[in-house]
Amino acid sequence: MAKQPHLLVEEGDVHEIAVIPGDPGRVDRIADLCDDSEVVAQNREYKVVNATYDGVDLTICSTGIGCPSAAIAVEELSRVGVETFVRCGTCGALQPEMEVGDMVVATGAAKEEGTSKRYESANYPAVPDYDVLTGLVDAAEDNDEEIHVGPIVSDDAFYNEDDEYVEDWNDANLLAIEMEAATVFSLARRKGLAAGAICTVDGNLVAGTQKGADSDDELPEKAKDNVERAIRITLNAITSL
Repeated sequence: MAKQPHLLVEEGDVHEIAVIPGDPGRVDRIADLCDDSEVVAQNREYKVVNATYDGVDLTICSTGIGCPSAAIAVEELSRVGVETFVRCGTCGALQPEMEVGDMVVATGAAKEEGTSKRYESANYPAVPDYDVLTGLVDAAEDNDEEIHVGPIVSDDAFYNEDDEYVEDWNDANLLAIEMEAATVFSLARRKGLAAGAICTVDGNLVAGTQKGADSDDELPEKAKDNVERAIRITLNAITSL
């Protein structure tokens, strides 16, 4: 099979399990917690690293921001051998009791984005694989970590999530909003593959805050700390997959 045009990888370059953060910088944070790692390719928003954690071989690949670039990552990785995708990212809380630094494991994602709708009807569910979902929950419980487990929403328009949208998502008891999971879940299901997602809360839209609103950095310190805890949960979860 030819080298993939965006990720610049080919069959034999990657492992069956992939951890897919959005941020290329988070690829390095994940790799640093592994037993060993090696950069495979880097192009545009995509950085691909192979690593080993507790005897399990995995690939780490950034997806960039949003469903279109995440779809390219899933498409190309699946063509060269990846069978399981675990998103480890950030999200904005949609329930008032949720705090910056909390963690969410998604049981499904509402399709407030356009990419998955190019593949299938919006009526079809965007849901994670059961084994990946329970693996993340079990790994969190094994580490005595408190997490929120429930449905989220994936949205395209970061700067247009106005009060009307937020109120509606809050009324529907959606836990959080992010920008990739719905497409990752949908594509994996359509391809007969597995996917799941854990995200760290970086702001609370019900409270009127978004990430970066109270800091010169993209993420507040508490969120930065819990990103690492979410990474550890993710790595521990993949040892059971």
